[in-house]
Amino acid sequence: MMMNLSKRLWRIAALIACAIGLTAYGVHQSVAGVELARPFAYTLLNGTQANTGELTGRVVLVNFWAPSCTACLQEMPDLVATHARFKARGYETLAVAMSYDPPGLVADYAESRKLPFQIAIDQDGSLARSFGGVSATPTSMLLNRRGEIVKRYVGRPDFTALNSLIERLLVEP
Repeated sequence: MMMNLSKRLWRIAALIACAIGLTAYGVHQSVAGVELARPFAYTLLNGTQANTGELTGRVVLVNFWAPSCTACLQEMPDLVATHARFKARGYETLAVAMSYDPPGLVADYAESRKLPFQIAIDQDGSLARSFGGVSATPTSMLLNRRGEIVKRYVGRPDFTALNSLIERLLVEP
């Protein structure tokens, strides 16, 4: 009897620790169990300061990438095409370059490919931590107009399914 109570207390403690850890990383759960992206400020490649509040009311794909990541570079044309397809309807792409690639390399890639969306450089890793400790690239999160994380992708997404989901989110209020 004492052993079962002890195991239960350890399990409860572990669950509480996990919840505290997720909150510390900036991922919040709403009452309905919907994962919300924590508001954050970031610096765009051109030096402009921005924050997620400016994206409110849009469907947003936050894509963590690196120019040294082969899979990231392979998916980039599809990210560009998706951005072009939906931008006029309230869709935005925020490409977050990981802290381990030099800003010059990120800038050279973005300029040479004429990337049409916002690019932030996560110089200290704080943006990756804001989304639950992103460490693998590519990793993307699709947010609805309310800032709720609707879908997480680790690796290259199925762009047909992603475009279908974006289409559905764009017609939601």
